[in-house]
Amino acid sequence: MFLTISTTGTLLSPATDLGFLLHKHPDNAQRFTTAHGTAHVFYPEATPERCTAALLLEVDPVALVRRGRGKGRGGAPDAALAQYVNDRPYAASSLLAVALSTVFKSALHGVCQARPERAAAPLPLRIELPAVPARGGPDLVRKVFGPLGWTSVTADPVALDDRFPEWGASRYVRLVLEGELRLADALRQLYVLLPVLDDAKHYWVAPDEVDKLLRAGEGWLADHPERELITSRYLSRRRGLTRQAAERLELVRLAESEDLAVEDVDNAVDETTDTAERPVPLAEQRRAAILAALRAAGAARVLDLGCGQGQLVQALLRDVRFTEIVGVDVSARALTIAERRLKLDRMGDHRAARVRLLQGSLTYTDKRLAGYDAAVLSEVIEHVDPPRLPALEYAVFRAARPGAVVVTTPNVEYNVRWETLPAGHVRHSDHRFEWTRAEFRSWAEGVAGRSAYRVEFLPVGPDDPQVGPPTQMAVFTREGEDTAGTPTAAGTDGVAGTGTKETRSA
Repeated sequence: MFLTISTTGTLLSPATDLGFLLHKHPDNAQRFTTAHGTAHVFYPEATPERCTAALLLEVDPVALVRRGRGKGRGGAPDAALAQYVNDRPYAASSLLAVALSTVFKSALHGVCQARPERAAAPLPLRIELPAVPARGGPDLVRKVFGPLGWTSVTADPVALDDRFPEWGASRYVRLVLEGELRLADALRQLYVLLPVLDDAKHYWVAPDEVDKLLRAGEGWLADHPERELITSRYLSRRRGLTRQAAERLELVRLAESEDLAVEDVDNAVDETTDTAERPVPLAEQRRAAILAALRAAGAARVLDLGCGQGQLVQALLRDVRFTEIVGVDVSARALTIAERRLKLDRMGDHRAARVRLLQGSLTYTDKRLAGYDAAVLSEVIEHVDPPRLPALEYAVFRAARPGAVVVTTPNVEYNVRWETLPAGHVRHSDHRFEWTRAEFRSWAEGVAGRSAYRVEFLPVGPDDPQVGPPTQMAVFTREGEDTAGTPTAAGTDGVAGTGTKETRSA
């Protein structure tokens, strides 16, 4: 697939400044390895009057299938050949969008120390893509690019076959954008709208895609007349993510209209569910509180039980005092997203030796989890059906039996403070329950008494005098004796005593 960016200039402001803005010298042809092929950057013309930068992305279809594990278009079992024979090497799509963000990362963020005034100012730009899949035709192309400041948006349909005009046009267009825009704005628009026009992505859309969309759409998406369509397609029509993006964009629009600041949002499960105007996101406060509790316990080998997409594992890795980190989740898909988040395939050997991801259910005993200094159940118990909580209790507190256990869960009393949460609703559709402070205390004290732990309760987030904090946390510390009053011995329950050796050999 191919893209060119052209600009014009004068002797005082030469067009070759484009090389500074893109951080790619016009005299050099450069090659970059991407996850799915090779990107080439070169300049077909470079004079003070006119300069053109070209990005050619050569896609390796085999690598794409292997990295994507068959996901995306053509990934169905009954269309195995379509995984390898398709339009991906030729038509601009999310593959090109990712290459743009990788190869022109600094330009996309508007960073240019050599020519900061040029990066901040609009340039006369002409951007051309010979083949863009447009599900919706040329009219849709004009609808999404037209309101963004371009003086000319050309979307010429590409014929199915020039030799047979009666066959009509394909779903591809030749796209030409002309106008005066900041280069960073133009690149961000392409980053969002190329996969939107294609209405497909070559990778799994995780919750962090909402943050990417809002960052790339800053300054133009909130007020775009096709905002709903853009948001839905960019997020692969995932209703939950689309709804969260819409809510956050509406906050942005209202804040801009009233000249207010928009704060970060919080969620109770995957960083995109609950919204609140807080200086520091609750999810970030929660991780900080968990890390503080683990450090106070002197933990070095830590289990993240129900690790989800790996946010806490990532935070643990940043602190070298945590020498062994194991993330466990029942969802293979969540673990795949966590693996991508952590970039395990590109991690150095020393750092990679500190972390493992395991698939497993927390309601079953698992010898791999025995013998650790601490375990974390962050926003997990509320996803377990109440009749299965005793099984989770036994698996964690009696079989695995770590030195300390940190448990966080939503405080249902605080839900009245979430203005966007309808009365009587839990914070996430997958929550089986949400406890009051008294209910959580009763459960935690019962667990501690049955399992020979002592427990301390701490608030996470602003501690409201009427309804308490948004998140409640219990820190369990193992006592020196078991529930029978006898010293805890290695191997007493047939699991705990052999955990260290079995974990290291797993």
